Amino acid sequence: MSAVSPITKAGRQAKIAAILASVEVRSQEELAELLSAGGTHVTQATLSRDLDELGAVRLRGVSGTLVYALPGEAGGPGSQPGGVPPVRRPRRAAGDRASWPPPTTSEGPGARLARVAPELLISAESSANLVVLRTPAGAAQYFASVIDHAAWSSILGTVGGDDTVLVIAREPDGGQAVAEALLRLAERRGIQSGHNH
Repeated sequence: MSAVSPITKAGRQAKIAAILASVEVRSQEELAELLSAGGTHVTQATLSRDLDELGAVRLRGVSGTLVYALPGEAGGPGSQPGGVPPVRRPRRAAGDRASWPPPTTSEGPGARLARVAPELLISAESSANLVVLRTPAGAAQYFASVIDHAAWSSILGTVGGDDTVLVIAREPDGGQAVAEALLRLAERRGIQSGHNH
């Protein structure tokens, strides 16, 4: 029997999201078994917290039974035809950055981004409307999803690889502002806890 190395919280949640996107999961016990089959062992309490943090809900699946789903995931149970409907926000003048990034509250997708950015964002570089973000290995797709669900009006979308996220800014020259805002968000926890980077 070989030893299993511990998985990070972000990695574990990415595995949960992948399972929920591909399999109809009816219970936490069933999800724990699927994770365990893949080498990830979790307690019921940890799994419950992960599902809560991921925003998982129970919806009626294709089979007619209640299943866990991540709302808004294109193609998943409960998703709208064609994927996630775009968030409609009033357009701002190009130079108006006063409300960007949007304020984060104690709950919601903006708060999730504020919570995971310090753990996952290693670096950010921009060119025109493109931003390249570096993350730990295996975390890029999860981080891209968190950014997408934060629904920042200045971000058109993301593409996540293994350790790299490509962020496309809405404005032709908006990449630098997006990169700077994400870096400020990632540094916020270190500043608040008294650590300097």
